[in-house]
Amino acid sequence: MKVTFVKKILKDGSPCRKCADVERRLNNSGYMSAVDEVVVADERDEQSPGMLIAVKHGVELAPFFVVEDGEETRIYTVYFRFVKEELERSLKSTSQDAEDTLRANPDLDYI
Repeated sequence: MKVTFVKKILKDGSPCRKCADVERRLNNSGYMSAVDEVVVADERDEQSPGMLIAVKHGVELAPFFVVEDGEETRIYTVYFRFVKEELERSLKSTSQDAEDTLRANPDLDYI
């Protein structure tokens, strides 16, 4: 799974306030480590990487997340939905895998 976080720079050159808030939340929660790439959609440059991604996926709001999972691509324009559906689900799955491994191998022990 590849996660791209697209944040915006406004026409006046200032960072998008909502984008800065989401980036702060990602950093404070430790979820930023799940983001593979951060791309900027610069309103002053229609050819900026983030603007091209937005056009490709028909997204008009920033910040947004692009989740590429094999052949499937999912777009999230709501931070909390992205966290709930992608990050928390992934963490639960990893935790469950670890528990299943321990149950299947009683000779292993918790660290």
